[in-house]
Amino acid sequence: MRVDAFDFPLPPELIALRPAEPRESARLLVVRPGGEPDLCDLRVGDLPSLLRAGDAVVVNDTKVIPARLDGTRTRTGGSPVHLEATLVRRLAEDRWTALCRPAKRLAPGDRIIFAKGEARLEAEVLAKGEEGAVDLGFALSGPALDGAIDAVGHMPLPPYIAARRPEDERDRADYQPLFARVEGSVAAPTASLHFTPALMEAVTQAGVSVHKVTLHVGLGTFLPVKAEDTADHRMHAEWGEVTAETADALNAVKARGGRILTVGSTSTRLIETAAAGGAIAPYRGETDIFITPGYRFRAVDLMMTNFHLPKSTLVMLVAAFVGHDLQARAYAHAVAEGYRFYSYGDACFLQRAGEPA
Repeated sequence: MRVDAFDFPLPPELIALRPAEPRESARLLVVRPGGEPDLCDLRVGDLPSLLRAGDAVVVNDTKVIPARLDGTRTRTGGSPVHLEATLVRRLAEDRWTALCRPAKRLAPGDRIIFAKGEARLEAEVLAKGEEGAVDLGFALSGPALDGAIDAVGHMPLPPYIAARRPEDERDRADYQPLFARVEGSVAAPTASLHFTPALMEAVTQAGVSVHKVTLHVGLGTFLPVKAEDTADHRMHAEWGEVTAETADALNAVKARGGRILTVGSTSTRLIETAAAGGAIAPYRGETDIFITPGYRFRAVDLMMTNFHLPKSTLVMLVAAFVGHDLQARAYAHAVAEGYRFYSYGDACFLQRAGEPA
């Protein structure tokens, strides 16, 4: 399909700069193909009423690291250059790939001093890739490097937020999901940002089981779709894991007639990767699955996700899940009704096309 089929007008005032308070008060658009009505306006706090005993909720337990670093290039005989680096992929205990701006001012062998307050961290440019990607070798390694990154780093707010206000200490908590456990993401699985202990208690009281998977959000989150046709776009790989225990539990839910609700596109893509053979299998490794209209879902019955960028791979996933026409109507409804978009915005609850409404 043409990428511009997933475009839509979005007033800039609908881009959320802070999360709703309390989190459960965020709006929730219920999208049910074949339902009467097929669009319904609720709140995130109503989620337990949309589930039934025996269903399963799958969440991503990845943890966002403060991956945005401000630094200065130092070069013998050259003037200092101020730059911004966003860590996107760990290569070794002392090495990361980062997206740098301005990358054109960097060359292998350059030294970079990253700083925040009195904290300092030194790195060397090892290699340059495409679209601003640079491989960095750090003076520290392992846990020592992790601690230094935490000290000098900033939370990697998406560009559409960072362009309108600076990151602050509130974001250290606001941009970290309740389920965060395994460090490795450079962007939040944003649907998870709506969850609080009280909401999770209500979900489990409804007889719904909760299961964790891990998918580290990486490079692809920051890159636009530049192809004119979806067939020409290639996803960047991200590392994920579905344990044998989780796979067995979810297969048992399906066997009993329960439904699987994935929280966020990350959980959805990982579960569908693990179910490539039909049943959900244990999985550990990278996935570059790209879900567009025409994809046949194997395991996921319900999905909760935020409202995404025009022409993004995430809007394409939503269209694959509920149908392109309904996705377009749902987003037009959200814009008309003043829903808040993107990472700190509102959410939608999607039922897979072809399932009873």
